[in-house]
Amino acid sequence: MGSGDSFLRLTRLTRLVGAVILVFAGGAAVAAPCSQDMVHLRGPDGDGEAAFRVELADTEAERAQGLMHRDTLATSAGMLFVYPRPQRVSFWMKNTLIPLDMIFMDATGTVRRIGHEARPLDETPVFGGTGIQTVLEINGGMARRIGIAPGWEMRHPAVDDAAAAWPCAAAE
Repeated sequence: MGSGDSFLRLTRLTRLVGAVILVFAGGAAVAAPCSQDMVHLRGPDGDGEAAFRVELADTEAERAQGLMHRDTLATSAGMLFVYPRPQRVSFWMKNTLIPLDMIFMDATGTVRRIGHEARPLDETPVFGGTGIQTVLEINGGMARRIGIAPGWEMRHPAVDDAAAAWPCAAAE
């Protein structure tokens, strides 16, 4: 067996491990502790779970910059935009070079709307609705592939445990 065969097996294993970390469909996953750099999502009635390593955008400057000028975004990565209070939110893709899904959530961390596959460099606003407190941006098309839909719940320290549909404290 040559070194090419070993590399191919390692590459397949790496992709398999990445897929297992990213999506837990059809079964209960062991809940990892809440942390600022991870977002956990679950569907109603246990119909799926996903986890993304995220960068936080929780200041006005960070929210304004977002994912602009980036050429790539890892499959299991994203950016979580956190607002100080629920509000009307819309996004655009000016200076954003990769297609994105925008997952708009309320103060409980419940998904209210998804902007699917926003086009790079498009300045057309993607309206998230009113009462939105967090927005998760992930690679375009990923939400549909996983099955993320309105009603899914997010677990992250940015969501107040007293209001959260899926509180951090419940999983630890």
